[in-house]
Amino acid sequence: MTETQQRSVIDQLGGLSGLIYSSLPILIFVPVNSIWNLTAAIWAALGVAVAIAAWRLFRKDSLQPAISGFLGVGVSAFIAYRTGDAKGYFLFGIYTSLAYGAVFLISILVRWPLVGIIWGYLNGHGNLWRKHRSAVRLYDIATAAWALVFGARYLVQSQLYDTDHTGWLAVARIGMGWPLTGLVLLVTIWAVRKADRIVEPEPVVGPESSEPTATDTGSEEVGSVNLTKPREDRDLS
Repeated sequence: MTETQQRSVIDQLGGLSGLIYSSLPILIFVPVNSIWNLTAAIWAALGVAVAIAAWRLFRKDSLQPAISGFLGVGVSAFIAYRTGDAKGYFLFGIYTSLAYGAVFLISILVRWPLVGIIWGYLNGHGNLWRKHRSAVRLYDIATAAWALVFGARYLVQSQLYDTDHTGWLAVARIGMGWPLTGLVLLVTIWAVRKADRIVEPEPVVGPESSEPTATDTGSEEVGSVNLTKPREDRDLS
């Protein structure tokens, strides 16, 4: 994975600013709900999501993370409104983590690790990596790291949801969000770099060349004149 490709992947995930942007709606939602009510908290979270999207548009940043974030906030706010409980805001994220974790885990079990499929598509290798067991194992490791993160998010946050710890749900949502994503992204970069070297080994450059030399042919030619011939033969020719 080149540095340009790394930056592209990070940008698609929202960049370093994504940590702040993804946390703001939650940081607004919980205190507003505590001070006022659920309706005010819902509108406050939606307002922050709209403001983030507008700010990204003004800065001409990638809008994909902003749009995804706004949709996520919208769905979460709708669930909270329907359930009539502030903790319902976190329900969408909890079950999304469960679904993602299951998909990553199943892909390992069927020997098609999802990280390998995605990276093979992005770098143009396709499924070439499947011919190399070492590459498959590396993609298994990266995929398992993602499955572990999503599984941990589901287990911790579902427990907090069941015990009505809305405040701690917000803490867990932020603490297990971008920090863990950054960590597992480092594991993924390490794995795909090693896998790329296996799938596309670097050419071996040595002192020996495949071109014939004077020693190999027993003669040395300059232009069309064979210097190994006797002088007389060269003159006659």
